[in-house]
Amino acid sequence: MISDLGETARWLRMQTLSPRRSPKQSALLSDACQTHGVEFFRGALLARCRSEDSLAAVVSRVAQAALRVSDLWFTFRARSIESVTEEVAELLSERKFDFARSEKLSGRSGRAWIPDFHVRAPVRSSLVFVLSTGSRAAARPVAEHVLAAWHDLNYLAVGPEALRFVSLFDDTADVWREEDFKLLESLSSIARWSEPDRFADMLEEAVN
Repeated sequence: MISDLGETARWLRMQTLSPRRSPKQSALLSDACQTHGVEFFRGALLARCRSEDSLAAVVSRVAQAALRVSDLWFTFRARSIESVTEEVAELLSERKFDFARSEKLSGRSGRAWIPDFHVRAPVRSSLVFVLSTGSRAAARPVAEHVLAAWHDLNYLAVGPEALRFVSLFDDTADVWREEDFKLLESLSSIARWSEPDRFADMLEEAVN
């Protein structure tokens, strides 16, 4: 049995704070294994060297698969806001939340805003904006846009069926400053995508 002993997947996990691969990344991993004739089992790449096989050829297959899998690092670096919201949707589905995506809501000013998710929970429903960017220069404008949205939609946060506002930061990229979090914490609950279970638990809580 020739195996990388899970080192390729371990290295890949170290390149991002995200605890899960996107569906696209999982498909690319599966394709790499199929192309080079190796098995992916419990995080390890492996291939069997049978009596009729050349040891060098089997080692080469595992090595080539490891190189292809490590190339998934580029998909982490190029990940867009669309793929992040797909990951959030996947988490919400796994946790059995009832949710709608990209609902258009009118603010007090008459301007239309489109939160990424409207999540219904037994205790309280929530609106969620996902903040994601690969650029430190763009981080503050993204945060200010969400701040403006929460301020304009603030009337939805009062009353017997008040909605919780959640600002979900994609902190898998080191672009956010502490001021960005503080900017939004007065009008919304702050969640970090590096802590997906904490985010899901927050949606089930009765208070901000």
